[in-house]
Amino acid sequence: MIDLVKKFFGKSAQVDTGNQKRENYHDIRVATCAILLEMANIDGEFSDAEREDIISILKKDYQLSDEYTAELLEASNKELKQSIDLWQFTNLINQNYSTEERIHIIEMIWKIVYADGKLDKHEDYLVHKLANLLRLNHKQLIDAKVKIPHIG
Repeated sequence: MIDLVKKFFGKSAQVDTGNQKRENYHDIRVATCAILLEMANIDGEFSDAEREDIISILKKDYQLSDEYTAELLEASNKELKQSIDLWQFTNLINQNYSTEERIHIIEMIWKIVYADGKLDKHEDYLVHKLANLLRLNHKQLIDAKVKIPHIG
């Protein structure tokens, strides 16, 4: 299995800029997945629907194989457990993504929030915190929310 954790923290230096771009893109995938996992777990219930939505989002948005998706989930979960906050993940995204790409991540987050059809108070708090960490304003957050079908 690829040592995704070392790649995330950049412990393996790359000289080839093509490799650096691939590594950086991979790191952003780990960061995005970690944020989605945190959102799915924030209400104390990580449902099958949330897990399936995360897998579906990762496979669709990043064109990943089943095997790579499983590795990405495992590595992201490990990184999340070792982290003290979400800043390390959002900072990496901020450094590499445009505003439109960060808005797309908030849309992904809203999909996870509404996987169970309801907005829990902890989810509401975290999605607002993540929008702030991703340097998005309230209008961008709400516009992203409106795009996502939800119940209630």
